[in-house]
Amino acid sequence: MALFTIITPTFNAQATLPPTLRSIEEQKCDDYELIVMDGGSKDSTIEMARRAHIPSERLTIVSERDRGLYDAMNKAMRLAQGEYLVFLNAGDTFHSPDTLSTIAHAIRESGADIVYGQTQLVDADRRRIADRHLTAPEHLDFKSFAQGMLVCHQAFIVRRTLAEEYDMSYRLSADYEWCIRCLRKSKLNRLIDTTLIDYLYEGLSTQNRRKSLMERFRIMCRYYGTVPTIVRHLGFIPRFLRHKTAMKQATHHT
Repeated sequence: MALFTIITPTFNAQATLPPTLRSIEEQKCDDYELIVMDGGSKDSTIEMARRAHIPSERLTIVSERDRGLYDAMNKAMRLAQGEYLVFLNAGDTFHSPDTLSTIAHAIRESGADIVYGQTQLVDADRRRIADRHLTAPEHLDFKSFAQGMLVCHQAFIVRRTLAEEYDMSYRLSADYEWCIRCLRKSKLNRLIDTTLIDYLYEGLSTQNRRKSLMERFRIMCRYYGTVPTIVRHLGFIPRFLRHKTAMKQATHHT
């Protein structure tokens, strides 16, 4: 059994998949399997995945219609054999060829159920834009996510036996709710205080961002209580405004 199952959901991803595949191919640690779960692409996504320099016994490619991103990830989890799950969307990459080795070392040293680290945002040319606006904290538990999604989903590596399926009733923030459930079950979490993931920043439409935040608000109320969540959101306003200003400046200079 591999230590890691890397799950890459795709749909017409020929423009964004190549750097993701390259970053996987370049990893010095090869104790992984890769599952490319495709939603029935009509472009060259599947051909690109088949050409990846990954041994066939460690590469699974499925292409069929699905009900969206979270459905694809649920289907991939049902096939996964690795001890830990890593979700890497098309366009996102491991930060360096040493990343999986670093994660593997932390797992073997600590036996943690969840290991996690930092994320930076990059553009389509792989140029750094900025660090993610929320920094992964030294201590992480179930209560931590009351402050928001402190760890990027791609930099949140979970023991497979802890991971339940994504709740399909959430269309935009099911990953946030999934992380909360994982944290509620985990006994030991370990920070790797270095950049693990380069996250492709494409920007969200105002409409989608608003819907995502409203969905996340409902999730927070569900797990952390309505009144405490409302009070916390008053404190989130300055954080949001700082992030908005920083992103405008960063994208202006790239």
